[in-house]
Amino acid sequence: MRSVYTVKQVNAYIKNMFAQDFMLNRIYIKGEVSNCKYHTSGHIYFSLKDESGLIACVMFAGSRSGLSFRMRDGQQVIAGGSIGVYERDGKYQLYAKEILLDGAGLLHEKFEALKKELAEMGMFAPEYKQPIPKFVQTVGIVTASTGAAVRDIINIASRRNPFVQLLLYPAQVQGEGAAASIIRGIHVLERKNVDVIIVGRGGGSIEDLWAFNEEAVARAVFECRVPIISAVGHETDTTIIDFVADMRAPTPSAAAELAVYDYRDVKQVLGEKRERIKRQMLSKIEKERARAAQAALKLKLSHPRQKLFNNRQYAADLENKIRTLLEEKLRTSRHRLAIYAERMKGLSPLSKLSQGYSYIENSRKENIKSVLQVEKGEILQVYMTDGVVQAKVCGVEEQGICESKEGV
Repeated sequence: MRSVYTVKQVNAYIKNMFAQDFMLNRIYIKGEVSNCKYHTSGHIYFSLKDESGLIACVMFAGSRSGLSFRMRDGQQVIAGGSIGVYERDGKYQLYAKEILLDGAGLLHEKFEALKKELAEMGMFAPEYKQPIPKFVQTVGIVTASTGAAVRDIINIASRRNPFVQLLLYPAQVQGEGAAASIIRGIHVLERKNVDVIIVGRGGGSIEDLWAFNEEAVARAVFECRVPIISAVGHETDTTIIDFVADMRAPTPSAAAELAVYDYRDVKQVLGEKRERIKRQMLSKIEKERARAAQAALKLKLSHPRQKLFNNRQYAADLENKIRTLLEEKLRTSRHRLAIYAERMKGLSPLSKLSQGYSYIENSRKENIKSVLQVEKGEILQVYMTDGVVQAKVCGVEEQGICESKEGV
């Protein structure tokens, strides 16, 4: 009859086999950290992988005292411990007792330590950042004389503004002596009084880019009086000088676009401003002309000659008014005089004389109205319409009518 085992028995047997294997009880595995999780219990669960496979790992809280860094996905580490079987799941995993950074991992920790130190010193502070000039005339470039980075910068800068001068310092950007070469390039271009400096290179591993993570290079960038744009690697690459530089560009091409203004845009803007200024000037001229015309009219109205003209006109109007009033007064007076003349005419002695009556005066120029006023032999003057007759009174005869008048 066949032997039949339970799952638990099989898992226990396999676990015992692992436990009896000396190599699996003390083994070091090198790989990249993935799926790293810190549990609330203090345990760390993660996996190690390489190009061909993956193994599950766990570091219990009691073993973490020897861990000098915080684990993250992507780190290259060497984990030491034992391989065992977790009976419940029937899976084997590495029970890590110690974990060390390996290669790039060590560089990454060095990078983080230097970054923290320089940040605490204030070298990343925004108040120390110099503004990038908007309209540059000369651009310094610190990079390798060969490679895509310098070609990209030259192509972009020439396309945007062929009138900007580019000065290249052919620096060593990788390997031993690269940091010193980059520092010399910064100092040389600073003495050339360029407007801005681009420091960078193409992408690569953290080992390839390490020269831009050196503290000496960071200090040279920080102390440079010329604004510096860092353009190291690809957009995802980050170096220490990216934090120290006055501006970070994700790529060398982007650095050229940030440093060199597009003269076509400037030309268009200048054209628009020229047209706007022209319109404003014409509008201003029209307004000033209108103001000048108003001022001239006001001055003309306020001129003494104009006042003299106005006074003359006023005097002429008064003269016409007086003349009109006088003529009206004369017409009225003439009319009244004509009435009085007619009245006088009716009372005039001459009018009576013309009707056959006479006017008689004595020698004393007294009007003789009664026979009682004359005496016999007295000389009288008889006035008629055509002359005067001197008459001598021969006698006086009273009429009854006179007596009756006197009686009355």
